[in-house]
Amino acid sequence: MTKTQLVEKLAEQADLTKQQANGVLEALVDIVVTSVKGGDPVKIPGLGTFKKRETKARIGRNPQTGAEIQIPARTKAAFTVAKSFKEAVLGD
Repeated sequence: MTKTQLVEKLAEQADLTKQQANGVLEALVDIVVTSVKGGDPVKIPGLGTFKKRETKARIGRNPQTGAEIQIPARTKAAFTVAKSFKEAVLGD
């Protein structure tokens, strides 16, 4: 589903104009990005949780040469799917 299709569905189901629905979607994304960037996880009930995740430094291998390489520690953005969402999609 594209952003345009999502905005159309949101406008239809929430009884909003497409312009209002687009504003709501953009505000939601902005709030999630700002909060997660600041270190606060964002939990959306029925959908999942957005958060920052730290990874440890580790040793990897170059697949072409087999040589060991050092992979540095870093911060990643992570999304964990809510149990109710997973059950609804997968039918468990």
